[in-house]
Amino acid sequence: MKTTFLDFEQPVAEIEAKIEELRFAQDESATDISDDILRLQKKSAALTKEIYGKLTSWQVSQVARHPQRPYTLDYVAPCSRISRSCTATAPSPTILDRRRPGPVQRAVVMVIGHQKGRDTKEKILRNFGMPRPEGYRKAMRLMRLAEKFNTPVLTFVDTPGAYPGIGAEERGQGEAIGHSLYVMAELKVPVVCTVIGEGGSGGALAIAVGDVVMMLQYATYS
Repeated sequence: MKTTFLDFEQPVAEIEAKIEELRFAQDESATDISDDILRLQKKSAALTKEIYGKLTSWQVSQVARHPQRPYTLDYVAPCSRISRSCTATAPSPTILDRRRPGPVQRAVVMVIGHQKGRDTKEKILRNFGMPRPEGYRKAMRLMRLAEKFNTPVLTFVDTPGAYPGIGAEERGQGEAIGHSLYVMAELKVPVVCTVIGEGGSGGALAIAVGDVVMMLQYATYS
């Protein structure tokens, strides 16, 4: 996948473009320019560290929404050998869930999270990471299931907010969010919530009531 650079990362993008040009030239020539490539790589790393050391609030928001930032499935997929997704139980493929045995002492956990899309087709399928009320109701059902089997719940938060469409409001978007807050508050199993990107409004809060709430670096929660 081609790296996407944000507007404030353009100085880094220019250096990376030069590195690619030198790599192409090295493949076509017998001249060894590996030292030049290494020098530019060090310069790129230093410049990236400098830029990210003084980000503005808006730039942090841009990084939280970066199109190549890891999504829920990127974290969950490598964590265990066995996986079963209930996302096919549409109409809400925005909310993902996994009840899976992990590789460490085969611990079973329930994983629930928002999922955005990479390309246009997936973005439409995932509704751009904005859950409808059916998604929150599915999440509540699975939380109760986890509680029944004494299974810890892990949630991954990454949404601009709950879907604000007329249909979603007619089907009780506000009620679904409020009910989800109530359900999470009274769960009798451990709940760990992690904001992995964009945590927007009640759409994020609806699956972010837990015993431990964490945020990754350059994530936002509002």
